[in-house]
Amino acid sequence: MGSDFQIQMNEFLPLRDVVFNTLRQAILTGELKPGERLMEIHLANKLGVSRTPIREAIRKLELEGLVTMIPRRGAEVAQITEKSMSDVLEVRRAVDALCVELACERISEEELEALKTACDNFEDAVNSGDVKKIAQADVALHDIIVRATGNQRLVQLVNTLSEQMYRYRFEYIKDVSQHRSLVEEHRVIYESILKKDKATASDAAKLHIDNQEKTIIKQIRLEREKR
Repeated sequence: MGSDFQIQMNEFLPLRDVVFNTLRQAILTGELKPGERLMEIHLANKLGVSRTPIREAIRKLELEGLVTMIPRRGAEVAQITEKSMSDVLEVRRAVDALCVELACERISEEELEALKTACDNFEDAVNSGDVKKIAQADVALHDIIVRATGNQRLVQLVNTLSEQMYRYRFEYIKDVSQHRSLVEEHRVIYESILKKDKATASDAAKLHIDNQEKTIIKQIRLEREKR
């Protein structure tokens, strides 16, 4: 285990929740990789806790589908499968199209300005080549669009989907060949919202997800061939 994640203590949360959040984040960001074994004693030593909160966290992560129990091997980080990814993206595609259509109607001048800045920030992040920065800038940009809908239920739904997409987003962003396309797709989405052009905005949002799906499937298949 070469991962360098560390426990983030929080005085307001019980230790078991802190351990769960720490391991969950490490899996979502790819610091703990698909197929990597989760050995209780190793994780307990690494995070400076007893094995009990580690065991509880692993059980909860299994319920979330992020950990798989393998007979005679124990707990492993769940593989990223085409089916689990396409299930999430199928919902995300419809939701993102709805978000941009509502944003065309409801976005404020301040939010439009913030969206333009977010497009610039995303391009800067791409130029830096830092995968974490690119992922954060991508989330920040999409968050502005979602908030602009003014629909709290939609915001909650997207937040849940975003967490489930985090693993896939990292797989996608690792593919440097897609970076310029991402920048262009974001520009088209911004400009169509600016013009209140719902049809173009919706098509661009769907294309954005379709391109992610193609790239992630390619990555999943490459990883599978390496095994």
